[in-house]
Amino acid sequence: MSEHNERLERAEAAVAHLEHQYDQLNRVVVEQSKLLERLRKQLERLTETLETQELERIRGTSAKPPHYSV
Repeated sequence: MSEHNERLERAEAAVAHLEHQYDQLNRVVVEQSKLLERLRKQLERLTETLETQELERIRGTSAKPPHYSV
């Protein structure tokens, strides 16, 4: 029986180790998901800002023809 107990203990230790690794990896995945979402939102805001600036630059540099009156 001693051999069976040792094998069972090793199997339980291996499962406990795998559960610990799973928990660690899960925390990493959750943190990376949060970071990815923050970066996606930041990129969206920056893209909108750049588009707005580019439109303003184009409007500011567009020379109006002499006959244009408004």
